[in-house]
Amino acid sequence: MSAGVEPAYAKLNLALHVRGRRPDGRHEIDTIFAFCEDGDRVGAQQVAALDLTIAGPFAAGLVADDNLVIQAARALQARAGVSAGAALHLDKYLPVASGIGGGSADAAATLRLLTGLWSIDGSHARAVAPALGADVPACLASRPCRGKGIGDELQEADLPELAGKPVLLVNPRVELPTAQVFSRWDGADLGALDDWRTGRNDLEAPARALVPQIGLILSWLETQPGAELARMSGSGATCFGLFADDRARDHAASAVPREWWHLATRLR
Repeated sequence: MSAGVEPAYAKLNLALHVRGRRPDGRHEIDTIFAFCEDGDRVGAQQVAALDLTIAGPFAAGLVADDNLVIQAARALQARAGVSAGAALHLDKYLPVASGIGGGSADAAATLRLLTGLWSIDGSHARAVAPALGADVPACLASRPCRGKGIGDELQEADLPELAGKPVLLVNPRVELPTAQVFSRWDGADLGALDDWRTGRNDLEAPARALVPQIGLILSWLETQPGAELARMSGSGATCFGLFADDRARDHAASAVPREWWHLATRLR
């Protein structure tokens, strides 16, 4: 029986500008996506039926039948008219509801993995990705890109300076549902995104109001030797610091307070 494993790369929003609220309640954004070398992992073995098991440090509370991994598999199976199934396994290393695309990255990894396992055209994965979540199309590609609309209108971004960039992710171990953060956005359109370096995250203020630890993490990251940029990703509560080199990143990683989760990695 065929088998495989696919990384679910952690997603970062290097900048995220909120441009307005749609009549359906969703929001227009302008963002630059980047992806880390590390994240969750999805494994699969081809069998007759579809099922999912979940393990890892952040597996507690996740329900297999309601997880985006199994939803992605079912959607792809239906779209491609596949009769085969898969025994799927998710190793959950990223915090849940943390602004780094954990669920979306898991769904995208599942689509990539099953496209190969079932020997089907990649167009089927691209077709089902938007319905699984606004970030899933970007996570499917897992390379730097600009996202507009609700984040699903993608333009390739040529950002060679990001490849291999040392990055430290820090989370206060507090789940922060996206809808709660967007509901507190003040409605002010502060303009389009020109450059990710001089951009901002318009969701930082409402996220900090809900989880004050975000402010502490950002202040801590900004003071670390070799830190070049500190910003919150997505709707939080994960923050990231870009560093001048691996040594500076690793020094900061060794000093992260014990009560915070962290991941020392690089951008793809």
